[in-house]
Amino acid sequence: MVRPCSFGFNAQTATNNAFQRRGFESGAQEAALKEFDAFVALLRSHGVVVDVIEDTPQPHTPDSIFPNNWFSTHSDGTLVLYPMCAPNRRLERKQAVMDYLIGTFDIRNIYDLTPYESKDKFLEGTGSMVIDREAGIVYACRAPRTDEDVLKEFCKLFDWDYFLFDAIDASGKAIYHTNVMMCVGTNLAVVCLDSIRDASVRDELVSLLGKRDIVDISYDQMGNFAGNMLEVQPGGTERPLLVMSAAARESLRQEQLRLIKSHCDIASPDLSIIEANGGGSARCMLAEIFYEEF
Repeated sequence: MVRPCSFGFNAQTATNNAFQRRGFESGAQEAALKEFDAFVALLRSHGVVVDVIEDTPQPHTPDSIFPNNWFSTHSDGTLVLYPMCAPNRRLERKQAVMDYLIGTFDIRNIYDLTPYESKDKFLEGTGSMVIDREAGIVYACRAPRTDEDVLKEFCKLFDWDYFLFDAIDASGKAIYHTNVMMCVGTNLAVVCLDSIRDASVRDELVSLLGKRDIVDISYDQMGNFAGNMLEVQPGGTERPLLVMSAAARESLRQEQLRLIKSHCDIASPDLSIIEANGGGSARCMLAEIFYEEF
């Protein structure tokens, strides 16, 4: 996780992120820092190992709190760097973060997809992709920030298949990141099925999810970031933890919560300022580490 020092509304990303809302900018950095620190403390209280990297004032990166978009880690020791749509998000690839990752973990290979930026082709990490690592399937909805050519190259790297589909919000616009409309865990998936208008595509996605129980969320719930969840594995227990924001949890119906709790514990921090200004939530703030430390 990257602790912010310049968090705020990013006009460069607002053009295709309908989840960002103006009017909450005043004091955003200070409020976001409190939310961030409380989130880290909550995760650690559940036994989750959290590495925190301090952001730097220069260059100015208002979205650095969402590191999952620009890099991902993989159990074979690979670090993947992704092509970002907004120019100021490309600046998040700071040497301090790279030095921390390389100095702390057993990274054996760096695969750099960022040259695609010069071709205006983007793939924003585990925002653009929801990865089922066990089955080797990558879910991705078409969007300006998710290019199929880059997706193909990424999947070829790990010999994974991908399922590319169209998903739209309630106003008919393409959903900007796959991870706001779906989450895939070990035995549970959370999906806004209404966002997939093609019934045959919807049925195929459900089939690919296999025997997982599916929590089908509404547009309103998706708007409260109920799709932006991540299953993590705390130390000392086999029971997974499903991380979501307080707004996401409050939007869920009791039967949906019961289904989730039959598989996972829940951690739900208040991220209201981060959500309003950044247009991202709990999952976006978490870049999973699949490496061993030195």
